[in-house]
Amino acid sequence: MSTVLEQIEQQIANLSSKAVKKNTGSILTVADGVAKLNGLSGVMYNEMVQFPGGAIGIALNLEEDEVGCVILGDVSQLKEGDEVQTTGRLLSVPVGKVLLGRAVDALGNPVDGKGPIDAKETYPVERIAPGIIVRKSVSQPLFTGIMAIDSMIPIGRGQRELIIGDRGTGKTTIAIDTIINQAKMNKVGLASGDPKFRPVYSIYVAIGQKNSNIVRTIAALEAAGALEFTIIVAAPAADNPANQYIAPYSGAAMGEWFMENGLDALIVYDDLSKHAVAYRQISLILKRPSGREAYPGDVFYLHSRLLERSARLDGKGSLTALPIIETLAGDVSAYIPTNVISITDGQIFLETDLFNQGIRPAVSVGLSVSRVGSAAQIKATKQVGGKLKGELAQFRELAAFAQFGSDLDAKTKSQLERGARIVELFKQPAFNPLPIELQVSVLFAMQKGFFDAVEVKKIVEAASSLREFFTTRKDALLTEVRTKAALDKDLEAKLQAACDEWKSSYSA
Repeated sequence: MSTVLEQIEQQIANLSSKAVKKNTGSILTVADGVAKLNGLSGVMYNEMVQFPGGAIGIALNLEEDEVGCVILGDVSQLKEGDEVQTTGRLLSVPVGKVLLGRAVDALGNPVDGKGPIDAKETYPVERIAPGIIVRKSVSQPLFTGIMAIDSMIPIGRGQRELIIGDRGTGKTTIAIDTIINQAKMNKVGLASGDPKFRPVYSIYVAIGQKNSNIVRTIAALEAAGALEFTIIVAAPAADNPANQYIAPYSGAAMGEWFMENGLDALIVYDDLSKHAVAYRQISLILKRPSGREAYPGDVFYLHSRLLERSARLDGKGSLTALPIIETLAGDVSAYIPTNVISITDGQIFLETDLFNQGIRPAVSVGLSVSRVGSAAQIKATKQVGGKLKGELAQFRELAAFAQFGSDLDAKTKSQLERGARIVELFKQPAFNPLPIELQVSVLFAMQKGFFDAVEVKKIVEAASSLREFFTTRKDALLTEVRTKAALDKDLEAKLQAACDEWKSSYSA
């Protein structure tokens, strides 16, 4: 009996008699993941709104007599007349290393069945991008492991490099290869105990993709041992448009935690075309006026405020962004592609024709560019690959001219043959990124003419043989190339001797 009395006394003691101010309203209409609300006079733009049953909404339209709100989560239980209330908080997601190796939804809730995530910190989903003063110029390389990109279109830490091309040209593969390469470098670097080594943590944001594709991506990362350094943010096609709209911002918040804490992170947005479509869907339901291609007028701001959050900060870390955009029939002049091209620091353009010819990765040398350029390359890559882009672009022009069958002089023939060999050399299977020291060694062999006597159709086989020779028998030399990061006369002589040794044992 005394226990019951004690409980009643405790409840009376805890009773608060002071007035509590609440801003409540009711649902006017709810449809397609969007609710129109009445009575929320004190609501702020982008504020979280609490719905019955635990669903959360974000106030996007603040009109004179009603509020337009997108709902995150299950909307099936909500009905007209239900009471809603403001929270006074911006939407936040859990952040930190505890998320590595996990798959989460747009709100940071686990979706991989591995139990709850015990995150100590949260970051707001929408944050103002770092200003000019706190930024530092991009000069540290971020190696993708893809020879064609690292040698001709280098990416630096803190850069935003767009991957653009038609459907099925290998855009996601390039992003996944880059994530796998970071994980491989992390393992080598952390095992070496080098105090200067800075690991790169990855965030992969899947927007509007089929669940089966997301599972396949996770399986590829797990098989390559990269999942432990990666966070997966999934907003599949089955999710409502609000989740697809929020997902990239959630991923950016998770990446910003690494950047703010002096670490380096890489974020892949796959893909922003579907993100823009989800936002268009929300905007049209909210009765916002539509503009070009039925997109709302602020669709440029949608992506610019997301991508500007990637930076290299002075005295802190960096966040590198690889947004992906899908084109239709190679049309880079469409609305969303031109928007994102103007926001980013360069683009890797993938061509359908090259992909169909078996040139994979199908990187178009003419249309691809890195606005950071060789500032984000190590000196060794500049030394062996500095002229490659020009040679390859020249080869493409000459090849187009030579197909008319006119007689060619010796110089043109040699340029065509060299270009054809470079094209073959850059062919690389999916999910097989190459360490930079191996890339430098193979490009050195190309530069010094070791592949000139090999038939063009056997170049891929010869390059594979050379890579195997270096990894199995010249491990110390590869380590020297990696640690020096520039080729002096002594190192060049060693590479020349190693290539001579390989040439004597290799029979084409």
